[in-house]
Amino acid sequence: MSTRVPSRQLTGVHVLLMLVAFFGIVIAVNVTMMKLAIATLPGTEVDSAYSASLGYEKEIAAARDQDGRKWEVGAHIERLADGAAVLQVEARDNAGRPVTGLKFEGRFERPTDKRADLAVTLEEVGIGIYRGQIEAIAPGQWDLVLEGDAKGRRMFLSKNRVVLN
Repeated sequence: MSTRVPSRQLTGVHVLLMLVAFFGIVIAVNVTMMKLAIATLPGTEVDSAYSASLGYEKEIAAARDQDGRKWEVGAHIERLADGAAVLQVEARDNAGRPVTGLKFEGRFERPTDKRADLAVTLEEVGIGIYRGQIEAIAPGQWDLVLEGDAKGRRMFLSKNRVVLN
């Protein structure tokens, strides 16, 4: 005697439920991935390309003025054991004399994520020597942006890629 298990028949209702379940899962995954992508989007470099283009001529003029001054500005970054970094900037004019009285600011910018950018204010600690410390900066590639202002006018701007260990 053999016992036979009755087989289930595939009906139109079953196929409909399988299709609805399949596409429901696909849509749910797509919505989740879209929300995560939007939440982690680092943003754009500038808010308005048109506004940035209007200031382009001023940037060219400022770069020409800076080039005409022929300043020598050097930066040194020293990593501390606790993960902090000390940034020291030395500025000299075209005759090799220290440039004093500037307000220097530095920014460590992540090339891939603007949300990780860190600012450091530099104080003049000697004649033509500016120093500041930034706490707990992660290792890796950074863009070091240095800006030197005198009486509200930008006198110096540089952007250099640095690697912190």
